[in-house]
Amino acid sequence: MSKKEMQPTITEHGVIATILGKETAFSGTLAFKKPLQISGDFTGEIISDGYLVISEGARVKANIKAGTVVVGGTIVGNVTATQRLEMLSTGKVQGNIRTAKLQIADGVVFDGNCEMLSSDEP
Repeated sequence: MSKKEMQPTITEHGVIATILGKETAFSGTLAFKKPLQISGDFTGEIISDGYLVISEGARVKANIKAGTVVVGGTIVGNVTATQRLEMLSTGKVQGNIRTAKLQIADGVVFDGNCEMLSSDEP
């Protein structure tokens, strides 16, 4: 493992506390408080007020409700990001999104509807 791979990823919410690696496959209901990164496969439901990163190459089949969601992989399901949704150039979302703030990079694939939340809406 190189030094670059060993350095923790730092977000505006702190260091990513948990990483589900590329070789990880997980299903069920996932709840978390500290920043989380998914790099493998996940199926089920994700519920949190925290910070979620879906890494490039990750495959998520789930309805997601989180504070901030950064999408670099593939999501099949509806996404609610109460604070912010950031879609990186490698991101793909097949489902509806609801968010207070939206950032979409060139190259994103998005198939669904988008609803912008007001700042006082849950």
